[in-house]
Amino acid sequence: MARILITSALPYINGIKHLGNLAGSMLPADVYARFQRMRGHEVLYICATDEHGTPAELAAAAAGQDVRTYCDEQHEIQKEIGERFALSWDYFGRTSSPENAQLTQHFAEVLESRGLIAEIVEKQIYSKADKRFLPDRYVEGTCPNCGYEKARGDQCDNCGKLLEPTDLKDPYSTISGSRDLEVRDTRHLQLRQSQMEPRLRQWVDEATNWPQLARSIAYKWLDEGLRDRTITRDLSWGVKVTKDGAPRDGFEDKVFYVWFDAPIGYIAATAEWAKATGNDWERWWRTDKGAGDVSYVQFMGKDNVAFHTVSFPATILGSEEPWKLVDRLKAFNWLNWYGGKFSTSSKRGVFMDAALDLLPSDYWRWYLTSNAPEGSDTQFTWESFQGVINSDLANVLGNFVNRITKYCAAKFDGQVPATGTPGEAEAWIAAELSERLKALSAHYEAMEYRKAAAETRAIWAAGNEYLTKAEPWVKYKSDVDGAAVGVRTGLNLAVLFAIIAQPVIPDTAKKVLDALGVPDDRRSWPDWQDKTLLDALPHGHAITPPDVLFAKIEDASVEEWRERFGGE
Repeated sequence: MARILITSALPYINGIKHLGNLAGSMLPADVYARFQRMRGHEVLYICATDEHGTPAELAAAAAGQDVRTYCDEQHEIQKEIGERFALSWDYFGRTSSPENAQLTQHFAEVLESRGLIAEIVEKQIYSKADKRFLPDRYVEGTCPNCGYEKARGDQCDNCGKLLEPTDLKDPYSTISGSRDLEVRDTRHLQLRQSQMEPRLRQWVDEATNWPQLARSIAYKWLDEGLRDRTITRDLSWGVKVTKDGAPRDGFEDKVFYVWFDAPIGYIAATAEWAKATGNDWERWWRTDKGAGDVSYVQFMGKDNVAFHTVSFPATILGSEEPWKLVDRLKAFNWLNWYGGKFSTSSKRGVFMDAALDLLPSDYWRWYLTSNAPEGSDTQFTWESFQGVINSDLANVLGNFVNRITKYCAAKFDGQVPATGTPGEAEAWIAAELSERLKALSAHYEAMEYRKAAAETRAIWAAGNEYLTKAEPWVKYKSDVDGAAVGVRTGLNLAVLFAIIAQPVIPDTAKKVLDALGVPDDRRSWPDWQDKTLLDALPHGHAITPPDVLFAKIEDASVEEWRERFGGE
Protein backbone atom coordinates (compact mmCIF):
# COMPACT_ATOMS: atom_id res chain seq x y z
CA MET A 1 0.00 0.00 0.00
CA ALA A 2 1.42 3.35 -1.04
CA ARG A 3 1.09 6.58 0.94
CA ILE A 4 0.01 9.50 -1.23
CA LEU A 5 -0.16 13.14 -0.11
CA ILE A 6 -2.30 15.30 -2.40
CA THR A 7 -2.68 19.08 -2.32
CA SER A 8 -4.61 21.37 -4.64
CA ALA A 9 -3.87 25.06 -5.06
CA LEU A 10 -5.44 27.04 -2.24
CA PRO A 11 -8.52 28.99 -3.34
CA TYR A 12 -8.44 32.69 -2.46
CA ILE A 13 -10.84 33.74 0.25
CA ASN A 14 -12.25 36.63 -1.85
CA GLY A 15 -15.57 35.13 -2.82
CA ILE A 16 -17.00 31.96 -4.34
CA LYS A 17 -14.80 30.34 -6.97
CA HIS A 18 -15.71 29.91 -10.63
CA LEU A 19 -15.66 26.71 -12.67
CA GLY A 20 -12.18 27.50 -13.96
CA ASN A 21 -10.79 27.37 -10.41
CA LEU A 22 -12.57 24.06 -9.87
CA ALA A 23 -11.34 22.52 -13.15
CA GLY A 24 -7.72 23.57 -12.70
CA SER A 25 -6.95 22.25 -9.24
CA MET A 26 -9.57 21.06 -6.74
CA LEU A 27 -11.58 18.73 -9.00
CA PRO A 28 -8.66 16.85 -10.61
CA ALA A 29 -7.05 16.47 -7.20
CA ASP A 30 -10.28 14.98 -5.89
CA VAL A 31 -10.64 12.60 -8.84
CA TYR A 32 -7.08 11.39 -8.34
CA ALA A 33 -7.59 11.01 -4.58
CA ARG A 34 -10.74 8.96 -5.10
CA PHE A 35 -9.03 6.72 -7.65
CA GLN A 36 -6.06 6.04 -5.37
CA ARG A 37 -8.29 5.36 -2.37
CA MET A 38 -10.18 2.84 -4.50
CA ARG A 39 -6.85 1.19 -5.24
CA GLY A 40 -6.40 0.63 -1.52
CA HIS A 41 -3.70 3.24 -0.93
CA GLU A 42 -3.42 5.52 2.10
CA VAL A 43 -4.37 8.95 0.78
CA LEU A 44 -4.34 12.35 2.47
CA TYR A 45 -5.96 15.13 0.42
CA ILE A 46 -5.34 18.57 1.91
CA CYS A 47 -6.63 21.97 0.85
CA ALA A 48 -7.31 25.30 2.58
CA THR A 49 -8.51 28.82 1.99
CA ASP A 50 -5.75 31.31 1.18
CA GLU A 51 -6.75 34.17 3.45
CA HIS A 52 -3.96 36.73 3.57
CA GLY A 53 -2.88 39.52 1.30
CA THR A 54 -4.57 42.30 -0.57
CA PRO A 55 -7.54 40.37 -2.06
CA ALA A 56 -8.83 39.55 1.42
CA GLU A 57 -8.56 43.15 2.62
CA LEU A 58 -10.19 44.58 -0.51
CA ALA A 59 -13.03 42.05 -0.47
CA ALA A 60 -13.69 42.61 3.22
CA ALA A 61 -13.77 46.37 2.73
CA ALA A 62 -16.19 45.99 -0.19
CA ALA A 63 -18.42 43.82 2.01
CA GLY A 64 -18.32 46.33 4.85
CA GLN A 65 -16.78 43.81 7.25
CA ASP A 66 -13.60 43.55 9.25
CA VAL A 67 -11.25 41.15 7.53
CA ARG A 68 -11.36 38.41 10.20
CA THR A 69 -15.16 38.25 10.15
CA TYR A 70 -15.15 38.24 6.36
CA CYS A 71 -12.64 35.39 6.20
CA ASP A 72 -14.52 33.38 8.82
CA GLU A 73 -17.72 33.57 6.77
CA GLN A 74 -16.11 32.96 3.40
CA HIS A 75 -14.16 29.94 4.63
CA GLU A 76 -17.39 28.26 5.71
CA ILE A 77 -19.08 29.17 2.42
CA GLN A 78 -16.23 27.76 0.32
CA LYS A 79 -16.04 24.62 2.45
CA GLU A 80 -19.78 24.01 2.15
CA ILE A 81 -19.82 24.52 -1.63
CA GLY A 82 -16.80 22.26 -2.05
CA GLU A 83 -18.56 19.53 -0.10
CA ARG A 84 -21.66 19.97 -2.28
CA PHE A 85 -19.38 19.37 -5.27
CA ALA A 86 -18.33 16.11 -3.54
CA LEU A 87 -14.73 17.26 -3.07
CA SER A 88 -13.38 14.61 -0.71
CA TRP A 89 -10.84 16.68 1.22
CA ASP A 90 -9.47 14.91 4.24
CA TYR A 91 -9.13 18.41 5.66
CA PHE A 92 -9.94 21.91 4.45
CA GLY A 93 -7.89 24.30 6.52
CA ARG A 94 -7.07 28.01 6.68
CA THR A 95 -3.87 29.96 6.19
CA SER A 96 -5.00 32.28 9.00
CA SER A 97 -4.57 29.41 11.47
CA PRO A 98 -2.10 29.57 14.39
CA GLU A 99 -0.35 26.55 12.85
CA ASN A 100 0.41 28.49 9.67
CA ALA A 101 1.65 31.53 11.59
CA GLN A 102 4.03 29.37 13.64
CA LEU A 103 5.40 27.50 10.63
CA THR A 104 5.80 30.65 8.51
CA GLN A 105 7.70 32.42 11.28
CA HIS A 106 9.80 29.30 11.78
CA PHE A 107 10.79 29.11 8.11
CA ALA A 108 11.64 32.80 7.98
CA GLU A 109 13.91 32.60 11.00
CA VAL A 110 15.63 29.44 9.75
CA LEU A 111 16.17 30.94 6.29
CA GLU A 112 17.62 34.09 7.83
CA SER A 113 20.00 31.99 9.92
CA ARG A 114 21.14 30.33 6.65
CA GLY A 115 21.90 33.73 5.10
CA LEU A 116 18.96 33.54 2.69
CA ILE A 117 16.90 36.39 4.12
CA ALA A 118 18.22 39.91 4.38
CA GLU A 119 16.73 43.14 5.72
CA ILE A 120 16.68 45.77 2.99
CA VAL A 121 15.38 49.26 2.26
CA GLU A 122 13.08 49.11 -0.73
CA LYS A 123 11.42 51.62 -2.99
CA GLN A 124 7.66 51.20 -2.75
CA ILE A 125 4.67 53.12 -4.01
CA TYR A 126 2.92 55.37 -1.49
CA SER A 127 -0.55 56.79 -2.08
CA LYS A 128 -1.04 60.25 -0.67
CA ALA A 129 -4.81 59.97 -1.09
CA ASP A 130 -4.95 56.70 0.85
CA LYS A 131 -2.18 57.72 3.28
CA ARG A 132 -0.50 54.34 3.07
CA PHE A 133 2.02 52.23 1.19
CA LEU A 134 0.39 50.18 -1.53
CA PRO A 135 1.36 46.48 -1.65
CA ASP A 136 1.49 44.86 -5.08
CA ARG A 137 -2.20 44.15 -5.71
CA TYR A 138 -3.26 47.56 -4.49
CA VAL A 139 -1.53 48.95 -7.58
CA GLU A 140 -2.59 48.50 -11.19
CA GLY A 141 -1.24 50.02 -14.37
CA THR A 142 0.18 49.25 -17.80
CA CYS A 143 2.47 46.25 -18.15
CA PRO A 144 5.94 47.31 -19.33
CA ASN A 145 6.31 43.99 -21.14
CA CYS A 146 3.11 43.63 -23.21
CA GLY A 147 1.21 46.89 -22.76
CA TYR A 148 -1.79 45.31 -21.00
CA GLU A 149 -3.52 48.22 -19.23
CA LYS A 150 -4.82 46.34 -16.16
CA ALA A 151 -1.66 44.60 -14.99
CA ARG A 152 -1.36 44.11 -11.25
CA GLY A 153 1.62 45.12 -9.18
CA ASP A 154 2.71 41.51 -8.72
CA GLN A 155 1.97 39.94 -12.10
CA CYS A 156 0.51 40.66 -15.52
CA ASP A 157 -2.39 38.30 -16.14
CA ASN A 158 -2.07 38.90 -19.88
CA CYS A 159 1.54 37.84 -20.49
CA GLY A 160 2.32 36.16 -17.16
CA LYS A 161 5.37 38.28 -16.38
CA LEU A 162 6.16 38.78 -12.69
CA LEU A 163 6.31 42.43 -11.75
CA GLU A 164 6.98 44.83 -8.95
CA PRO A 165 4.55 47.75 -8.45
CA THR A 166 7.32 50.16 -9.43
CA ASP A 167 7.59 48.41 -12.82
CA LEU A 168 4.12 49.52 -13.92
CA LYS A 169 3.54 52.45 -16.26
CA ASP A 170 0.82 54.96 -15.31
CA PRO A 171 0.10 53.23 -11.97
CA TYR A 172 -2.96 54.00 -9.86
CA SER A 173 -4.37 52.91 -6.50
CA THR A 174 -7.00 50.19 -6.64
CA ILE A 175 -8.39 51.52 -3.36
CA SER A 176 -9.18 55.08 -4.38
CA GLY A 177 -8.26 55.19 -8.06
CA SER A 178 -5.82 57.98 -7.28
CA ARG A 179 -2.77 58.51 -9.48
CA ASP A 180 -1.22 60.81 -6.87
CA LEU A 181 1.46 58.28 -6.05
CA GLU A 182 5.11 58.57 -5.15
CA VAL A 183 7.95 56.18 -4.45
CA ARG A 184 9.20 56.13 -0.87
CA ASP A 185 11.69 54.07 1.11
CA THR A 186 10.40 51.27 3.35
CA ARG A 187 12.18 48.44 5.20
CA HIS A 188 11.43 44.85 4.24
CA LEU A 189 12.77 41.31 4.34
CA GLN A 190 14.02 39.82 1.10
CA LEU A 191 14.35 36.12 0.20
CA ARG A 192 17.56 35.70 -1.76
CA GLN A 193 16.27 33.24 -4.32
CA SER A 194 19.18 33.99 -6.62
CA GLN A 195 21.52 32.14 -4.26
CA MET A 196 19.32 29.05 -4.58
CA GLU A 197 19.24 29.01 -8.40
CA PRO A 198 21.80 26.19 -8.99
CA ARG A 199 20.13 23.93 -6.45
CA LEU A 200 16.64 24.70 -7.77
CA ARG A 201 17.74 24.02 -11.35
CA GLN A 202 19.17 20.65 -10.34
CA TRP A 203 15.90 19.83 -8.59
CA VAL A 204 13.83 20.74 -11.66
CA ASP A 205 16.25 18.78 -13.90
CA GLU A 206 15.51 15.69 -11.81
CA ALA A 207 11.72 16.17 -12.02
CA THR A 208 11.41 14.17 -15.23
CA ASN A 209 7.87 12.99 -14.48
CA TRP A 210 6.36 16.48 -14.35
CA PRO A 211 4.16 17.48 -17.30
CA GLN A 212 5.86 19.60 -19.94
CA LEU A 213 3.75 22.62 -18.99
CA ALA A 214 5.10 22.65 -15.44
CA ARG A 215 8.73 22.08 -16.48
CA SER A 216 8.62 24.77 -19.16
CA ILE A 217 7.32 27.39 -16.73
CA ALA A 218 9.94 26.46 -14.13
CA TYR A 219 12.76 26.68 -16.72
CA LYS A 220 11.43 30.01 -17.99
CA TRP A 221 11.90 31.50 -14.53
CA LEU A 222 15.29 29.90 -14.05
CA ASP A 223 16.56 30.89 -17.50
CA GLU A 224 15.50 34.50 -17.00
CA GLY A 225 17.50 34.54 -13.77
CA LEU A 226 15.86 34.34 -10.38
CA ARG A 227 15.13 37.64 -8.70
CA ASP A 228 15.42 38.12 -4.99
CA ARG A 229 11.85 38.60 -3.73
CA THR A 230 10.56 40.76 -0.90
CA ILE A 231 8.60 38.55 1.48
CA THR A 232 7.02 41.18 3.74
CA ARG A 233 4.32 43.76 3.05
CA ASP A 234 2.96 46.93 4.64
CA LEU A 235 -0.34 45.39 5.72
CA SER A 236 -2.09 44.70 9.00
CA TRP A 237 -3.75 41.38 8.00
CA GLY A 238 -1.42 38.41 7.78
CA VAL A 239 1.29 36.51 9.60
CA LYS A 240 3.19 38.89 11.86
CA VAL A 241 6.95 39.24 11.39
CA THR A 242 8.99 37.90 14.30
CA LYS A 243 12.58 37.35 15.32
CA ASP A 244 13.65 34.96 18.05
CA GLY A 245 9.98 34.37 18.86
CA ALA A 246 9.18 38.05 19.51
CA PRO A 247 7.89 40.88 17.25
CA ARG A 248 10.69 42.05 14.99
CA ASP A 249 11.88 45.57 15.73
CA GLY A 250 10.75 48.00 13.05
CA PHE A 251 8.34 45.49 11.49
CA GLU A 252 5.40 45.87 13.87
CA ASP A 253 3.15 47.20 11.07
CA LYS A 254 4.19 44.62 8.50
CA VAL A 255 3.23 41.02 7.72
CA PHE A 256 4.68 38.26 5.58
CA TYR A 257 3.81 38.34 1.88
CA VAL A 258 0.89 36.06 1.06
CA TRP A 259 2.95 34.10 -1.46
CA PHE A 260 5.48 33.29 1.24
CA ASP A 261 2.99 31.98 3.79
CA ALA A 262 0.33 30.46 1.49
CA PRO A 263 2.27 27.36 0.29
CA ILE A 264 3.42 26.75 3.84
CA GLY A 265 -0.32 26.47 4.44
CA TYR A 266 -0.25 22.97 2.94
CA ILE A 267 1.89 21.83 5.84
CA ALA A 268 -0.04 23.89 8.36
CA ALA A 269 -3.42 22.55 7.19
CA THR A 270 -2.06 19.04 7.69
CA ALA A 271 -1.09 20.06 11.22
CA GLU A 272 -4.66 21.39 11.68
CA TRP A 273 -5.98 18.02 10.48
CA ALA A 274 -3.73 16.18 12.92
CA LYS A 275 -4.88 18.37 15.80
CA ALA A 276 -8.54 17.76 14.91
CA THR A 277 -8.21 14.01 14.38
CA GLY A 278 -5.39 12.93 16.68
CA ASN A 279 -3.17 11.92 13.75
CA ASP A 280 0.54 12.59 13.22
CA TRP A 281 1.15 15.29 10.60
CA GLU A 282 4.95 14.94 10.63
CA ARG A 283 4.82 11.44 9.12
CA TRP A 284 3.46 13.15 5.98
CA TRP A 285 5.89 16.09 5.84
CA ARG A 286 9.12 15.29 7.66
CA THR A 287 11.37 12.77 5.96
CA ASP A 288 13.05 12.10 9.32
CA LYS A 289 9.65 11.24 10.82
CA GLY A 290 8.36 8.75 8.25
CA ALA A 291 7.55 10.91 5.20
CA GLY A 292 10.36 9.38 3.15
CA ASP A 293 7.96 6.84 1.64
CA VAL A 294 5.26 9.42 0.84
CA SER A 295 4.49 10.30 -2.77
CA TYR A 296 3.54 13.99 -2.83
CA VAL A 297 1.35 15.19 -5.73
CA GLN A 298 0.35 18.83 -6.32
CA PHE A 299 -2.45 20.14 -8.58
CA MET A 300 -2.69 23.72 -9.82
CA GLY A 301 -3.41 26.09 -12.68
CA LYS A 302 -0.51 27.34 -14.77
CA ASP A 303 -0.49 30.75 -13.02
CA ASN A 304 0.58 29.04 -9.78
CA VAL A 305 3.33 26.87 -11.24
CA ALA A 306 6.21 29.33 -10.85
CA PHE A 307 5.59 29.77 -7.14
CA HIS A 308 5.40 25.99 -6.61
CA THR A 309 8.46 25.13 -8.70
CA VAL A 310 10.73 27.95 -7.55
CA SER A 311 9.59 30.11 -4.61
CA PHE A 312 8.13 27.46 -2.29
CA PRO A 313 10.93 24.96 -3.05
CA ALA A 314 13.43 27.74 -2.33
CA THR A 315 11.88 28.00 1.12
CA ILE A 316 11.90 24.23 1.69
CA LEU A 317 15.35 23.52 0.26
CA GLY A 318 16.84 26.67 1.74
CA SER A 319 15.82 25.66 5.26
CA GLU A 320 18.09 22.60 4.96
CA GLU A 321 15.59 20.77 7.13
CA PRO A 322 14.17 17.34 6.22
CA TRP A 323 10.88 18.49 4.66
CA LYS A 324 9.03 16.53 1.99
CA LEU A 325 9.25 18.03 -1.52
CA VAL A 326 6.74 17.51 -4.28
CA ASP A 327 7.26 14.39 -6.43
CA ARG A 328 4.64 14.99 -9.14
CA LEU A 329 3.15 18.30 -10.17
CA LYS A 330 0.09 18.38 -12.40
CA ALA A 331 -0.45 21.77 -14.02
CA PHE A 332 -3.48 22.83 -16.02
CA ASN A 333 -4.09 25.49 -18.63
CA TRP A 334 -7.13 27.81 -18.53
CA LEU A 335 -10.74 26.88 -18.83
CA ASN A 336 -11.97 29.92 -20.76
CA TRP A 337 -15.44 31.37 -20.98
CA TYR A 338 -16.40 31.87 -24.64
CA GLY A 339 -12.90 32.91 -25.63
CA GLY A 340 -12.29 35.09 -22.55
CA LYS A 341 -11.16 34.21 -19.06
CA PHE A 342 -13.37 33.30 -16.16
CA SER A 343 -12.80 36.02 -13.59
CA THR A 344 -13.67 36.23 -9.91
CA SER A 345 -13.04 39.99 -9.75
CA SER A 346 -15.02 40.70 -12.94
CA LYS A 347 -17.70 38.08 -12.13
CA ARG A 348 -17.35 36.61 -15.60
CA GLY A 349 -18.59 33.04 -16.14
CA VAL A 350 -20.44 30.48 -14.03
CA PHE A 351 -19.51 30.26 -10.36
CA MET A 352 -19.69 27.13 -8.24
CA ASP A 353 -22.79 28.10 -6.28
CA ALA A 354 -24.71 29.13 -9.41
CA ALA A 355 -23.67 25.91 -11.17
CA LEU A 356 -25.19 23.83 -8.37
CA ASP A 357 -28.40 25.83 -8.57
CA LEU A 358 -28.72 24.72 -12.20
CA LEU A 359 -27.73 21.05 -12.07
CA PRO A 360 -26.31 18.42 -9.66
CA SER A 361 -22.55 18.35 -9.19
CA ASP A 362 -21.98 15.19 -11.27
CA TYR A 363 -23.02 16.98 -14.45
CA TRP A 364 -20.29 19.58 -13.91
CA ARG A 365 -17.72 17.09 -12.64
CA TRP A 366 -18.07 14.94 -15.74
CA TYR A 367 -17.93 17.82 -18.20
CA LEU A 368 -14.95 19.51 -16.55
CA THR A 369 -13.00 16.23 -16.31
CA SER A 370 -13.73 15.07 -19.85
CA ASN A 371 -12.76 18.53 -21.15
CA ALA A 372 -9.89 19.17 -18.74
CA PRO A 373 -7.58 21.98 -19.96
CA GLU A 374 -4.49 19.81 -20.06
CA GLY A 375 -2.64 20.24 -23.36
CA SER A 376 -4.05 23.70 -24.08
CA ASP A 377 -6.68 26.15 -22.94
CA THR A 378 -10.24 24.84 -23.20
CA GLN A 379 -13.33 26.85 -24.12
CA PHE A 380 -16.53 26.47 -22.12
CA THR A 381 -19.71 26.88 -24.15
CA TRP A 382 -23.26 25.97 -23.22
CA GLU A 383 -23.63 24.07 -26.48
CA SER A 384 -20.59 21.90 -25.75
CA PHE A 385 -21.78 21.29 -22.20
CA GLN A 386 -25.23 20.25 -23.44
CA GLY A 387 -23.78 17.91 -26.05
CA VAL A 388 -21.41 16.14 -23.67
CA ILE A 389 -23.99 15.65 -20.93
CA ASN A 390 -26.71 14.40 -23.25
CA SER A 391 -24.40 12.06 -25.14
CA ASP A 392 -22.14 10.65 -22.44
CA LEU A 393 -24.28 10.67 -19.33
CA ALA A 394 -27.90 10.50 -20.52
CA ASN A 395 -27.57 8.39 -23.68
CA VAL A 396 -24.59 6.13 -22.98
CA LEU A 397 -24.47 5.51 -19.22
CA GLY A 398 -27.98 6.42 -18.12
CA ASN A 399 -29.68 4.58 -20.97
CA PHE A 400 -27.68 1.41 -20.35
CA VAL A 401 -28.45 1.25 -16.62
CA ASN A 402 -32.10 2.09 -17.22
CA ARG A 403 -32.60 -0.56 -19.92
CA ILE A 404 -30.96 -3.48 -18.16
CA THR A 405 -32.34 -2.88 -14.65
CA LYS A 406 -35.89 -2.28 -15.80
CA TYR A 407 -35.82 -5.35 -18.04
CA CYS A 408 -34.56 -7.45 -15.13
CA ALA A 409 -37.38 -6.14 -12.95
CA ALA A 410 -39.99 -6.84 -15.64
CA LYS A 411 -38.87 -10.31 -16.79
CA PHE A 412 -36.82 -11.79 -13.92
CA ASP A 413 -38.65 -10.43 -10.87
CA GLY A 414 -35.81 -8.01 -10.09
CA GLN A 415 -33.37 -10.84 -9.34
CA VAL A 416 -30.05 -11.71 -10.92
CA PRO A 417 -30.78 -14.71 -13.20
CA ALA A 418 -28.82 -17.90 -12.56
CA THR A 419 -29.38 -19.92 -15.72
CA GLY A 420 -27.74 -19.94 -19.13
CA THR A 421 -24.19 -20.38 -20.43
CA PRO A 422 -21.99 -17.46 -21.63
CA GLY A 423 -21.33 -17.40 -25.37
CA GLU A 424 -19.67 -15.29 -28.08
CA ALA A 425 -21.11 -11.95 -26.95
CA GLU A 426 -19.87 -12.50 -23.40
CA ALA A 427 -16.43 -13.52 -24.65
CA TRP A 428 -16.31 -10.35 -26.75
CA ILE A 429 -17.17 -7.98 -23.88
CA ALA A 430 -14.76 -9.80 -21.53
CA ALA A 431 -11.89 -9.26 -23.98
CA GLU A 432 -12.93 -5.64 -24.51
CA LEU A 433 -12.97 -4.96 -20.79
CA SER A 434 -9.61 -6.61 -20.20
CA GLU A 435 -7.87 -4.15 -22.55
CA ARG A 436 -9.89 -1.07 -21.70
CA LEU A 437 -9.73 -1.39 -17.91
CA LYS A 438 -5.98 -1.76 -18.12
CA ALA A 439 -5.77 1.39 -20.24
CA LEU A 440 -8.12 3.28 -17.91
CA SER A 441 -5.98 2.51 -14.87
CA ALA A 442 -2.88 3.67 -16.73
CA HIS A 443 -4.54 6.98 -17.68
CA TYR A 444 -5.48 7.68 -14.07
CA GLU A 445 -2.01 6.79 -12.82
CA ALA A 446 -0.58 9.22 -15.39
CA MET A 447 -3.18 11.86 -14.39
CA GLU A 448 -4.40 12.08 -17.98
CA TYR A 449 -7.95 13.19 -17.33
CA ARG A 450 -9.30 13.59 -20.83
CA LYS A 451 -8.02 10.15 -21.75
CA ALA A 452 -9.43 8.63 -18.56
CA ALA A 453 -12.87 10.11 -19.22
CA ALA A 454 -12.77 9.04 -22.88
CA GLU A 455 -11.82 5.49 -21.88
CA THR A 456 -14.58 5.41 -19.27
CA ARG A 457 -17.10 6.48 -21.88
CA ALA A 458 -15.74 3.87 -24.31
CA ILE A 459 -16.30 1.16 -21.69
CA TRP A 460 -19.87 2.34 -21.16
CA ALA A 461 -20.39 2.39 -24.93
CA ALA A 462 -19.04 -1.17 -25.17
CA GLY A 463 -21.75 -2.19 -22.74
CA ASN A 464 -24.42 -0.80 -25.04
CA GLU A 465 -22.79 -2.63 -27.95
CA TYR A 466 -22.82 -5.81 -25.88
CA LEU A 467 -26.58 -5.55 -25.35
CA THR A 468 -27.00 -5.12 -29.09
CA LYS A 469 -25.02 -8.32 -29.64
CA ALA A 470 -26.63 -10.31 -26.80
CA GLU A 471 -30.25 -9.21 -27.51
CA PRO A 472 -31.77 -10.60 -24.29
CA TRP A 473 -35.20 -9.08 -25.14
CA VAL A 474 -35.21 -10.93 -28.46
CA LYS A 475 -33.96 -14.22 -27.02
CA TYR A 476 -36.48 -14.14 -24.20
CA LYS A 477 -39.26 -15.07 -26.64
CA SER A 478 -37.70 -18.46 -27.44
CA ASP A 479 -34.64 -18.92 -25.21
CA VAL A 480 -35.16 -17.70 -21.66
CA ASP A 481 -31.81 -19.12 -20.53
CA GLY A 482 -30.05 -17.24 -23.32
CA ALA A 483 -31.81 -14.06 -22.23
CA ALA A 484 -30.82 -14.76 -18.63
CA VAL A 485 -27.13 -14.75 -19.56
CA GLY A 486 -27.52 -11.36 -21.23
CA VAL A 487 -29.38 -9.86 -18.30
CA ARG A 488 -26.95 -11.27 -15.74
CA THR A 489 -23.97 -9.98 -17.70
CA GLY A 490 -25.68 -6.63 -18.23
CA LEU A 491 -26.34 -6.18 -14.51
CA ASN A 492 -22.72 -6.96 -13.71
CA LEU A 493 -21.68 -4.46 -16.37
CA ALA A 494 -23.89 -1.85 -14.69
CA VAL A 495 -22.05 -2.53 -11.44
CA LEU A 496 -18.68 -2.25 -13.15
CA PHE A 497 -19.68 0.95 -14.96
CA ALA A 498 -20.72 2.55 -11.67
CA ILE A 499 -17.54 1.45 -9.92
CA ILE A 500 -15.26 3.00 -12.53
CA ALA A 501 -17.43 6.13 -12.52
CA GLN A 502 -16.83 6.75 -8.80
CA PRO A 503 -13.78 9.03 -9.17
CA VAL A 504 -15.62 11.45 -11.46
CA ILE A 505 -19.37 11.15 -10.74
CA PRO A 506 -19.48 9.73 -7.20
CA ASP A 507 -23.08 10.63 -6.35
CA THR A 508 -24.52 8.89 -9.42
CA ALA A 509 -22.21 5.92 -8.99
CA LYS A 510 -23.42 5.49 -5.40
CA LYS A 511 -27.03 5.68 -6.53
CA VAL A 512 -26.47 2.83 -9.03
CA LEU A 513 -24.45 0.67 -6.65
CA ASP A 514 -27.00 1.13 -3.90
CA ALA A 515 -29.83 0.17 -6.27
CA LEU A 516 -27.91 -2.94 -7.29
CA GLY A 517 -27.21 -3.85 -3.67
CA VAL A 518 -23.41 -3.81 -3.93
CA PRO A 519 -21.79 -3.76 -0.44
CA ASP A 520 -19.38 -0.93 0.34
CA ASP A 521 -16.46 -3.35 0.59
CA ARG A 522 -17.07 -4.53 -3.00
CA ARG A 523 -16.72 -1.09 -4.61
CA SER A 524 -12.93 -0.92 -4.95
CA TRP A 525 -11.13 -0.43 -8.26
CA PRO A 526 -11.57 -3.47 -10.53
CA ASP A 527 -8.67 -5.72 -11.50
CA TRP A 528 -8.62 -5.96 -15.28
CA GLN A 529 -7.32 -9.56 -14.96
CA ASP A 530 -10.27 -10.64 -12.79
CA LYS A 531 -12.25 -13.29 -14.71
CA THR A 532 -15.28 -12.97 -12.42
CA LEU A 533 -16.17 -9.35 -13.20
CA LEU A 534 -19.10 -10.38 -15.40
CA ASP A 535 -20.52 -12.81 -12.85
CA ALA A 536 -19.80 -11.08 -9.54
CA LEU A 537 -23.37 -10.45 -8.38
CA PRO A 538 -24.79 -13.44 -6.45
CA HIS A 539 -27.37 -15.39 -8.45
CA GLY A 540 -30.84 -14.59 -7.16
CA HIS A 541 -29.62 -11.31 -5.69
CA ALA A 542 -32.38 -8.67 -5.62
CA ILE A 543 -31.88 -5.39 -7.51
CA THR A 544 -34.01 -2.25 -7.82
CA PRO A 545 -34.02 -0.07 -10.94
CA PRO A 546 -32.75 3.39 -9.94
CA ASP A 547 -34.61 6.54 -10.87
CA VAL A 548 -33.58 8.26 -14.11
CA LEU A 549 -29.89 9.07 -13.62
CA PHE A 550 -29.54 12.06 -15.91
CA ALA A 551 -32.16 14.35 -17.41
CA LYS A 552 -31.26 15.61 -20.86
CA ILE A 553 -30.47 19.30 -21.17
CA GLU A 554 -33.01 20.89 -23.48
CA ASP A 555 -32.37 23.70 -25.95
CA ALA A 556 -34.70 25.98 -24.00
CA SER A 557 -32.50 25.62 -20.91
CA VAL A 558 -29.37 26.44 -22.91
CA GLU A 559 -31.02 29.57 -24.27
CA GLU A 560 -32.13 30.63 -20.79
CA TRP A 561 -28.64 30.09 -19.32
CA ARG A 562 -26.98 31.94 -22.18
CA GLU A 563 -29.16 34.97 -21.51
CA ARG A 564 -28.57 34.75 -17.76
CA PHE A 565 -24.82 34.14 -17.70
CA GLY A 566 -23.73 35.42 -21.10
CA GLY A 567 -21.88 33.60 -23.84
CA GLU A 568 -22.17 34.12 -27.57
